[in-house]
Amino acid sequence: MASSKTSSLVSSKTVVSLFLSSPRTVKSSFLSFTPASPSFKPLRTRSSNATKIDEVTNNILDEDMDQIRRLQNGSDVRGVALEGEKGRTVTLTPAAVEAIAESFGEWVAATESNVNGVIRVSLGRDPRVSGGKLSTAVFAGLARAGCLAFDMGLATTPACFMSTLLPPFEYDASIMMTASHLPYTRNGLKFFTKKGGLTSPEVEKICDLAARKYANRQTKVSTLIRTRPQQVDFMSAYSKHLREIIKERINHPEHYDTPLKGFQARIVVNAGNGSGGFFTWDVLDKLGADTFGSLYLNPDGMFPNHIPNPEDKTAMSRTRAAVLENSADLGVVFDTDVDRSGVVDNKGNPINGDKLIALMSAIVLKEHPGSTIVTDARTSMGLTRFITERGGRHCLYRVGYRNVIDKGVELNKDGIESHLMMETSGHGAVKENHFLDDGAYMVVKIIIEMVRMRLAGSKEGIGSLIEDLEEPLESAELRMNILSEPRDAKAKGIEAIETFRQYIEEGKLEGWELDSCGECWVSEGCLVDSNDHPSAIDAHMYRAKVMDKKSGEEYGWVHMRQSIHNPNIALNMQSVLPGGCLSMASLFRDRFLEASGVARFLDISDIDNYIGCQS
Repeated sequence: MASSKTSSLVSSKTVVSLFLSSPRTVKSSFLSFTPASPSFKPLRTRSSNATKIDEVTNNILDEDMDQIRRLQNGSDVRGVALEGEKGRTVTLTPAAVEAIAESFGEWVAATESNVNGVIRVSLGRDPRVSGGKLSTAVFAGLARAGCLAFDMGLATTPACFMSTLLPPFEYDASIMMTASHLPYTRNGLKFFTKKGGLTSPEVEKICDLAARKYANRQTKVSTLIRTRPQQVDFMSAYSKHLREIIKERINHPEHYDTPLKGFQARIVVNAGNGSGGFFTWDVLDKLGADTFGSLYLNPDGMFPNHIPNPEDKTAMSRTRAAVLENSADLGVVFDTDVDRSGVVDNKGNPINGDKLIALMSAIVLKEHPGSTIVTDARTSMGLTRFITERGGRHCLYRVGYRNVIDKGVELNKDGIESHLMMETSGHGAVKENHFLDDGAYMVVKIIIEMVRMRLAGSKEGIGSLIEDLEEPLESAELRMNILSEPRDAKAKGIEAIETFRQYIEEGKLEGWELDSCGECWVSEGCLVDSNDHPSAIDAHMYRAKVMDKKSGEEYGWVHMRQSIHNPNIALNMQSVLPGGCLSMASLFRDRFLEASGVARFLDISDIDNYIGCQS
């Protein structure tokens, strides 16, 4: 038997369903109720019941709307698609996905010019096991919006965007279904038009529209697809596009069509059972490369070997072992949807994070001297020196790959050449490739440079380009969970971070100063654009440089930011002095967190543990 609490909830939802579908029916039902007590006053009771119905209705509608809005993840949508995570329920349901896809289709129709009159939208997905069911929901939503849908099947995020540009496809918009490197239980949506990926404010508008649809639908079950989507093989066209770029830019004097043949390139690819296997058999093999020893090329949505993530230690260590075992010239690690990558050089040295940004900077600055390189604000002081010593300029900007890429687009519009935008997570975009964060395209540029070096007579590996990169002596990343209700977490996070800014500006943290990058109109610790068209803030953050009391020289920095993905605050630190991170962490805890009272609503145990272990 159901509990009284459950029975009450079911009863309330039943009443609300009746109320939404047929207010007259509900009203007449209450009017026909005959009380047992003679003192019963009908008008007063009807008013009371109506008020209760309104309250229950509003509460349920609000919760339904919040459920959809909480799926927004910056410029993406992400949620739990399958049972299996302890303490987490399924949030990315087919009904939610249908409402979001329908709203995206309507948004595209309202904002994008279309000469044909019918909006054409492609859908690609990574191999996650929830993809089939949720794809059906996407197609149902697009059909509701009056769009024509095209099913690309297994694809990559960059390929989805390119499907809006490459003829003969040239779709009006595209959706990629992926949750990047997150566990198999998760899934999500990324959105594109011919202009590129959507911004956080744009996705917020779509989710808000979807929330209203979802809340007002009586049946939270995805509808059947009225028109079956047309299946298309776009990945073959995309692979050919990458092959042609490699052939044209290497321009091999002996074998143009197979520039990677023979000694020129032995390349090991680790696709992590994601969508990246195509790069081995449809790009490298057809160009003549030796790819023996490649790992986990077959798609498997359970990701049985390791997380598909170039930042993952297991992914890198296994790729390193394969490179050394097979005497390869290069190892490649892709994330699940191939919008990020990392590499391993011929000596087995992992190249990701700052090293990957440095490698790409070295390549790009050869081609475009004086270019501004845009990165997120967690990069090292050594990387700044590396870029400036090669004649480039370094713009430190907000964390978030979409923020970094959009800043590069903005700089170019304002007349400042920026040919490379990269985040430390491995998201990287170049101007020549439509400002698209494409892990495969990054690897293409690295391979081209590697072969050019060989053709010029060099026996050095690609890692030789970054031998002089100075790395920080110490670095740490710590997390502080926000102790509040989920709906209040964002406001609490902003309060903590703004209090941090205030403490620094008032000199309460001696030797700490808000960092800035004035050349590209970024001020106040990489948060506020001071030009005429500032970008919207999706998450609050500040970077403070920390000075040594004796020398007055900067010895490290602290970056405090609000997480877009989870209700927590991330704290990144780097130091060029031994013990520098311990000193900064202690000052941060004692003279800011505790002194300001912010520690009341933050879980600072991660910082306490770090200080305890380092002391």
